[in-house]
Amino acid sequence: MDETRTPSRPLRIGDPAPSFSARTTRGGMSLDQYRGRWLVFFSHPADFTPVCTSEFIALAKAAPLFDEIGCALLGLSVDSLYSHVAWMRAIHELSGVEVPFPVVEDPSMAVGHAYGMLDENATDSSVVRATYFIDPEGVIRATNWYPMNVGRSIEEMLRTVKALQRTADGGVLTPAGWQPGNDILLPPELPTDGSSDWFHRLRPDE
Repeated sequence: MDETRTPSRPLRIGDPAPSFSARTTRGGMSLDQYRGRWLVFFSHPADFTPVCTSEFIALAKAAPLFDEIGCALLGLSVDSLYSHVAWMRAIHELSGVEVPFPVVEDPSMAVGHAYGMLDENATDSSVVRATYFIDPEGVIRATNWYPMNVGRSIEEMLRTVKALQRTADGGVLTPAGWQPGNDILLPPELPTDGSSDWFHRLRPDE
């Protein structure tokens, strides 16, 4: 793993995603190889843990749906590559599901620190359950964090990517709970005709 940095503050929406190279369950990789497509980069506290196992099974099943919208999946844990490989095999034996996306090893916690997933003085990964939604230009467009004992919603991760893609050009907004095909919102515009909906202009999506 290389080319990481320890941020002076946690990463925020609009920050460039720190570049790194690392070993994964699918061979060596560099974050730069994902340029040109959307990426969901997510971390988990440790291999062979109940909540993380449930998430990996659900994400593996949903992987084709992410692929359909041009979005890759990339996991990360501080555990070693050997532990990752053993866990992937155990997941397959347990559920019959093969995890199709790479899982990055981060035993030095360098990637976790570079992404602000860990405090500078952290000695383990117990606080790590973060998700970064990265656009085709390598910019972080959304994040979410969960505690160790609560699993993430795969449906919401997928919906978030779709909403980010729909609003990427800045021309429209998506309302609460938006799904493709639902009405969209237009940016607010001060009224010139006395209309009262200038701040909440719902329109059919086209």
